[in-house]
Amino acid sequence: MKIGIVASQYEEIERLVEPVEHKQVVEACGRVFYEYQYDGLDVVAVFSHWGKVGAAVTVSILLERFKPDVLISVGTSSAVIPELSVGDVVVGQRLFQHDMDMRPVFRRYEVPLSGVTSYATHEHEQRLAADAVHNLLKQSKELRRELLAYNVSAPKLHLGDMACGDLLIAGAARKAAINRNLPSVVCVDMECAAMAQVCAEFAVPCVFVRVVTDAANEVTDDETATHFKTEFSARYNVALLHSMLDLYR
Repeated sequence: MKIGIVASQYEEIERLVEPVEHKQVVEACGRVFYEYQYDGLDVVAVFSHWGKVGAAVTVSILLERFKPDVLISVGTSSAVIPELSVGDVVVGQRLFQHDMDMRPVFRRYEVPLSGVTSYATHEHEQRLAADAVHNLLKQSKELRRELLAYNVSAPKLHLGDMACGDLLIAGAARKAAINRNLPSVVCVDMECAAMAQVCAEFAVPCVFVRVVTDAANEVTDDETATHFKTEFSARYNVALLHSMLDLYR
């Protein structure tokens, strides 16, 4: 089985592949793809690039050239509901583009020529990812100790809808717009639904796992929160990736 991994931070890819002794490096269109084996699985991993177009290009190259059987995407997200806290993990169910609006030609959020307003991930991948998150949070005492340093004492798993767009959601007004117009969405990033659209068009199953790093607020000067987002979240996501890969073996 071949697993495609797309991470939203380059640091996640560095942490993932640095310990691997035997890997093949392939460069294409400014992207660096790493091919290697993980306990019998064929893996190809790449940094997504930021924004919908950049991420869509990355995933298109990955699926066309390397032909993985499934795509796993990890990264960070901003919570838009109060039930989510920093350190929680979201497994995406439906993926929306919150800045897609071609009314009156199409419905709001409908992707042109697709007939859909969102892309749903396969239930099998959702269940597997949820089990992997649960296993990690339950079994990794070292990770739980590290999370305590960031005031994360009881990280939770959530299954819910995600949204992305080429617009940073930061501040009460933008968050309220998401809540009003897409009430099922629990968190946002800048790439997920674009990547889900590419996977749907290639007919490749995909799953999206996001660590919550903030509450879509204005820029913070809290050093602990900033360190969690820019540095520790990469370590967190790599641990989640290994937990997921273990279940695909």
